[in-house]
Amino acid sequence: MIKILFFGDIMGKIGRNALKKALPELKEKYQPDLVIANAENLAHGKGITEKTLKEMMDAEVDFFTSGNHVWSNAEAEQIFQKDKLPIIRPANYPPGLPGDGYKIVEIGTKKILIANLMGRHLILKEDFDCPFRALESILDQYKNTPLDAILVDFHAEASSEKTCFPRYFDGRVSAIWGTHTHVQTADEQILPLGTAMIADVGMVGLKNSSLGIELADAYRKFLYQVPVEHNIPEHGICQINGIFVIIKPENAGAKKIERINFEVEV
Repeated sequence: MIKILFFGDIMGKIGRNALKKALPELKEKYQPDLVIANAENLAHGKGITEKTLKEMMDAEVDFFTSGNHVWSNAEAEQIFQKDKLPIIRPANYPPGLPGDGYKIVEIGTKKILIANLMGRHLILKEDFDCPFRALESILDQYKNTPLDAILVDFHAEASSEKTCFPRYFDGRVSAIWGTHTHVQTADEQILPLGTAMIADVGMVGLKNSSLGIELADAYRKFLYQVPVEHNIPEHGICQINGIFVIIKPENAGAKKIERINFEVEV
């Protein structure tokens, strides 16, 4: 069996410290073969830096997915040009952008394909290629390659798109989880043909907040419709949202998906 721990969008320093605090106990409990997290909000909620990425690598997060906000920090393009860093960006950005949208990760003799796709429904401003066709292309590229698991982070806004996407690929992918909204859904399940799914994993960030951001900033934006600075306190009660998935390597189907949702104080 292949055991995977995945954590939703890590929001800033408080999120990084919360996961560092919680991860040793979670690893003891679940004994994962691979720990993955979404890193697009790692650096104060706005993209990534090499420093924050390596901080989480030192905390024993093995691999990182991301999303549209990953480009908010100027370091992003340099980071994605470094093949040694274990991070991918959504595969359905236009050709020519630095970075990989998918990678093969080897765990002993096991080969795991990890892919990252962006949804394109509703309020997202960017003009992405079709994620359905993009994942079809990735799967076609590896159709003759023996793989023990295929994992997909689908970074999207609309719940309709995030429930259709895993069902469309049911039986062809081991697990598809949603990220981006920072609100964990309660629909974790194994689909009829063996794909584990959840529409959104949630986040690792400040609980009493607006998606990890200080409430006063969010209130001002909603009340006055003006741009506001996103402040993220460094201390408080933090929620840890994630999933634990077990994959059967004999057919790359899911045996179990468990939702993780608890609090720690930072």
